[in-house]
Order: sequence, then C-alpha cells, then structure tokens
Amino acid sequence: MPGTVGRVPTPSAPVPGAPTERGATSGADAAVETHPWAQTALGAPEGWDPAVRAVVDLVLASPVPMALLYGQDLVMLYNEGYAELIGPRHPGALGRPAGEVFADVWHEAGVGEVLERAYRRGEPFLEREAVLPVDRHRGGAEQAVFTRGHSPVRGSGGEIVGVLTVAAQTTQATQQLQSISDFAAALAGTLTLDDVARVTLRYCLHSFDADRVSFVVDEGSAWRMVRRLRGELLDEADERLPPLWRRLPTDTTIPVVVAARSGVASFTADGQPLRDTAADRHDEKVRALAALPLRSTVVRGSITVGYQSPHPWSPAERALLAASAELVGQAAERARRFETQHGTAQLLQRSMLPERLPDLPRLRIAARYDAGVDGNAAGGDFYDAFVLPTGALGVVLGDVAGHDVQAAARMGQVRAALRALALADPRPDAVLAGLDRLVASLGVEGGTQELFVTVVFGVIEAEQERITLASAGHPAPLLRRGPATGEPTAEYVELPPGPPLGLGCRPRTATVPFRPGDTLLLYSDGVIERRWQDLTAGMAGLGAAVRAAGSGDPRALCAVATAAVPGATEDDVAVLAVEHAVKPSRSASMEVPAEPTAPSRVRHWMTAQLTEWRVPEGVVGAAVLCTSELTTNALLHAGTAARVEIDLSAERLLVSVADSGTRGQVTRARTDTLSSRGRGLGLIEELSDAWGTDPTVRGSTVWFEILLPGG
Repeated sequence: MPGTVGRVPTPSAPVPGAPTERGATSGADAAVETHPWAQTALGAPEGWDPAVRAVVDLVLASPVPMALLYGQDLVMLYNEGYAELIGPRHPGALGRPAGEVFADVWHEAGVGEVLERAYRRGEPFLEREAVLPVDRHRGGAEQAVFTRGHSPVRGSGGEIVGVLTVAAQTTQATQQLQSISDFAAALAGTLTLDDVARVTLRYCLHSFDADRVSFVVDEGSAWRMVRRLRGELLDEADERLPPLWRRLPTDTTIPVVVAARSGVASFTADGQPLRDTAADRHDEKVRALAALPLRSTVVRGSITVGYQSPHPWSPAERALLAASAELVGQAAERARRFETQHGTAQLLQRSMLPERLPDLPRLRIAARYDAGVDGNAAGGDFYDAFVLPTGALGVVLGDVAGHDVQAAARMGQVRAALRALALADPRPDAVLAGLDRLVASLGVEGGTQELFVTVVFGVIEAEQERITLASAGHPAPLLRRGPATGEPTAEYVELPPGPPLGLGCRPRTATVPFRPGDTLLLYSDGVIERRWQDLTAGMAGLGAAVRAAGSGDPRALCAVATAAVPGATEDDVAVLAVEHAVKPSRSASMEVPAEPTAPSRVRHWMTAQLTEWRVPEGVVGAAVLCTSELTTNALLHAGTAARVEIDLSAERLLVSVADSGTRGQVTRARTDTLSSRGRGLGLIEELSDAWGTDPTVRGSTVWFEILLPGG
C-alpha cells in the first residue's frame, strides 16, 4: 500500500539529523531530530525503508529548500531552507499533512493537485519560474522566484511512498534530485551484482554528467571493478551483457578500493587522483574525483564519479552522492545474498542430475533443464540416461512436486532408486512398480500425503529398433519419425499414464518401433502447461514444433521443445531427447584456455579437423567463422576457459562452445549483437540452420547446427 514504510532494520545507518553526520544541528534539523515520528505515518526512524532514509538524509543535508511529503496524507518533513520558505507555519508543519498546513492555498492551481498527481499517478512536476510567497516576517510576505519541482519518491520495492518537493535556483540540482527516486526504483529490480553495476554506472554517468564512473566490490581474494566512460558506445544489447569486470589486487591504492576498504569518503576538487594507479589515458585525464563507500554489512565496495576538469563538490552534491551510495549498498547486499542462495541451489541441482550422458555410437543423447520461478531454488524435475546390463539404454524423466530443498532431496532419492531398480530388473513396469512402493514409504515416513511424483521410464534397444515405455502419471512421450520416404512426422506414444507414484501404481508398458532417423522426446509438464490455455493446445504446439524442426538432432530438439509453447511458465522445464542415428557420427573436442590467442588456435584446429573429415569447403568456412565468434565471446564475457565440441553425422555438423562462467548467460532476446567487439549472434543466425543456448549448472553452452548438402 502506498504510504506504508517497509520495516528494514539497518543499525549501521545513522538516524537523520544526528550530529555525527553533519555536525551540530539547529533550527529545522534539530526539530526533525526531536520530533515524535513514531506517532506519524513515517514511524520511528530506526524502522525507515532504506530508500526513504536516503531521501530524508538528502533533504536535511541540502542547502536548498526541500521537503518530503510522505504517505497518503502527505505528512511533512523538511529542512532549514524550507522552514525559512514557509515562515510562521514552521515548526507546526512538521509531521502534519500538507493539506492541513496549506489549507488556505491547497485548492489553488499548481498547489494541491500537482502534489496529489505526483503521489497518486507518479507524475513528476517541474515549474521553472514559480512566483511563491515567502513568509520572511510575521507582518507580511515577500514575492520570490523559484524553480519548483515535485517528484514521486519510491521505496526499495519500487512503490510510490511520497513526494519530494524542491524549491531551488538551479534546474540541474532539481533534476538530479528527481532522478534519485528513479534510481531507487531501478535498483529495486536488480537481482545480481552485474545488474547493480549496470544500473549504477548508467545512473551516475548521466545524472552527474560525469566523465568517468566506477564500481568496485570485494571478492575476498581480490577486488572486482567495472567502469564506464563518457562517450562509450553502448547499445541496448550491450547494456544487457555481463559487465567487463577488472580484477584488482587486495593491496591496490586506487581510490575506489581505498574508499571501500576504509569506509571513508574522499573528494578531490582539482588534482591527479588516479595518477599512480591509472590503467590508461582516460584515468590520467581525471582531475576531480569523488569516492564513496557502500553502506552494507555484507558487501564491501564503493563508487566513484570523476571529471576531466576541476569540480567543486557542493554540500548538496555530496549529500546526493552519499544517498546514491547508500542505495547502491542496499542493492549490492540484496544481490550478494541472492547470488549466494542461487549458487547453493545450483550446487544442489548439480548433485542431483547426471554429470555426463552416455556416448554411444548409434544413439545420440541431449538434455536441457531450465529452473522455474526465479531460478533461485532447486527444483524437483529430473532426467537420466544410463546403459543397462543388457546393453540397452535406460532413459527417464520425472517430476517431484515443489521448488525447495525438500523437493530436490526427494528427487535425488527417486532418481537413485530408479537406477538401482533398473540395473536389477530393466523391465519398465517392474521398475515403476518398485518405485511406487518406495514413494509410498517416503510419504509414510514423512507423515504427508502430498508427495506427488510422476515419471516415465523407457528402455531403448537400438539393435532391435524398438523402445519399451511405462508411465506413472507423466505426459506422453513424443516420437519424431525421420523422413525415410517423405516429410518428418511427430506422434505421441499411446501409453496408459496411470496414477502418480505412491498411489498403488500398476503401470502397463507399450513397445513401439524406433528406427534409424527417429528421435524420442521426454519432457516435463512445464514444457506444455500454461495458465491461459488447456493442455491439449500445449501438446499440439509441441508436436507441431518438433515436426517442423530442421533435423532430429537431440540438442536442437531440446531447444525447440522448450520454446514450442508461447508464454512464460513458473514451473521447471526438463527435456531429454535420444536420436537413433542413421550412421555413427564422428566427434572431436578441444579445451580452450582463457588466452588472447585461443580463438586463432581454435580456427586452425577446427579447419584441420573438418578438412580431414572431408566436410564441404563452404560448410568448413561458415563453421570456423561461427566457432571463432562464440569462442571469443565465451572468453570475453565468461572470463573462463571454454570447451569446443564438434559432432559430424551424415545429415549435419553440430558445434558447441561451453564455458564455466557465472556472470550471466547469453539469451536469444536480441540476435543482432552479442559482443560489442564482435559480429555477434547475428552472424551465427545467418550462417547456421539452427542455434541455441543451454543453461547449465556450470555455466552456459551456445551451439549451432549446419545441415550438410545432400544429407
């Protein structure tokens, strides 16, 4: 609700108006400090939302007349300059609704309605030449000209909680103050430190009209810094890329790290603050620099704002920078906690899913897992593929309801038990019957009847060209039939689903042909279910997408399946695909070190390998160009070594580049540029027949497929 203060305790943050921040207080500042705010909508200062606290600090530190009108009643809190502006209405106006304080003029044009609009609709108001009555003396009022502005104030969650009103002589100061609420709202939407860095650098560069800004965080064994320069060419796609962080040693004396390490702000009005630590000529040109530490108990860091000419740091500007640093500190703290929790969830998920899928001469296998909700929790979807004692291949895909550690733990138990049962007796009906008893037992032990598990298990016998499947409440598997005599087809296996596990499941099996050129697709319900449409529409969409795919390659079909049904899903998505190859494929791989010469080495290796395999020259050229681009981007944006894998079949060439970075992943939102230093994914899209990205627990994989002539 607008007007509600978020109770976010921040013991390290000072109470606004305290002498430790600005020296001895007097006048309006002293009245604010002693006012019983707990009896107003603002509540006690120690419980103020960090974004509101930052605005209050800014108001009280500013020499220009400023007021915060808080909540639905627009309760007033203001500084010394504003107290002089309203004259005898002070100090009675503190803590009272603005409508009561200015009841005599509230309904006049440009007074009450603009404040109500700013609060109710979030509409900022700026009047460059406002003639206002100034109550200088009790005997009468003077007329004075001000630039007047009102802007909505947003809490840490992005909701409007009040209005900031400013009467100043300069429009630049007003615009800067108006932007802080937008800055708080933008930071409220960040999840990772990469996100915080992007928003912070963009805001500081534009709001302060700076020549250079930087942001640094402590990584324990080193510092990580990213900077932006005025005039840097960054387009919309580059803004979404992981920032290019630079690692700094722990003992560096660069001002941004000194401020973070000491917790003390520094302001250089004219000098050479980066002379001894300059990385390039851009640093050498900086003459004025402000370095402000982040106020956070979890993250050590700081921000700097610099100019290439002398710059006096006014009290108002220092206060605005301090407020900005506090907002960044709060956002960085949230981001660090999110990344820690996210990393734990990924580690748990990694331990539950197979490290590698079997590598068989006639069966090509691929899988994909996308975490649902916000990707910050381990889910219950799982897949597995393993060779049975008979030489056949066992494949499974299941879903344990839930998005928490308990669901992931149950998923691990079910997956391990299924493999053990299958190795003892691989018949799908026997495996699921045994698994049913296990799930029922787990439900009794846990004292819950809410253990909901669905699973489909199959045994693929490539030599006999058949699959035997059984299902316990799971969506029907999909078979893509290869174009032996015409166009490819896609059909769902007619398999009795039965009840979920734990409910007395008596599974029945179905055996269907699985000829060379066919591909089996197992998937979780997150692939086909959407809130706004029924299940049959989702299944129809998946079938149509798989049928229209350019090939039956399992990796390509996994990507096709996850994007087949429009709309977002809050559920986890798991897909497993197995192709019965027409002919055995040839494969090779190369480990790529994180070195500048790596892309060149990849080009030479790949050209030699594909030439030896007698791949058509045109395909070789396109594949080498695309692989070089992906390798460059993996090294540049993930910052880690990469692995290049090539797989050649009779129909197509498949190339993948995997990194183990943790600083974000490539998305298909825009394909015209991936790297500001390369030609981007537009090149891959132009030269390949299919491409995609696979998020993994260890990083991300980008792949592309080129169909061979006559394949």
